[in-house]
Amino acid sequence: MNDITPELLLRAYSVGVFPMAESHTAKEIFFVDPDRRGVIPINSFHVPKKLKRIIRKKEFTITYDTAFQSVLNGCALTGKKNRRDTWINDKIKELYIALLEKGFCHSVEVWLENRLVGGLYGVALGAAFFGESMFSEVTNASKVALVHLVAKLKSDGFILLDTQFNTEHLMQFGAIEIDRQEYQAQLHVALSMQGHFNSSSEGFDWIDNFLQSSTQTS
Repeated sequence: MNDITPELLLRAYSVGVFPMAESHTAKEIFFVDPDRRGVIPINSFHVPKKLKRIIRKKEFTITYDTAFQSVLNGCALTGKKNRRDTWINDKIKELYIALLEKGFCHSVEVWLENRLVGGLYGVALGAAFFGESMFSEVTNASKVALVHLVAKLKSDGFILLDTQFNTEHLMQFGAIEIDRQEYQAQLHVALSMQGHFNSSSEGFDWIDNFLQSSTQTS
């Protein structure tokens, strides 16, 4: 499909499907509706002890919605270790930039010594956040981005974090897999509510409070 508009894309999210491309060079985009869906329960998010220590060292600076296109490009970059290709093609980039301009797309940026070293982006609709992709150029940068995202979602009134597919990487944070019927039920509730993604950067006292209250794993 080449005639997908930002409005159609939002409609797709509202009914539980999301777009992908076969590769970063593909011209076509198709919609995916998995039998089983990955989600991270926001209120039972787990933060490994080691990661808590890393965040509390305050070596990374976190911002929101300040370098969206750079994050998008980082997620789409090929040739990295374990990433020969990506599902993010030029049309998908164009669509998500349009959603950013409409206020539906957001990014979390991780900086080290004024250099962007990791981040993630996704779509906010109602009280649901649909995580799309993340990248990391230094160890733990994408994990730090995820912790800050969940802390922000919890603070800003979101109740559903959709990760599309479950992975071993996400399971360490408490990600689970649910069937389509359960996902649709959770999505329906989330869309009946309204989260407000605040793009301002809170101080470390705020993230420290979240780390203190989050479920801890080894």
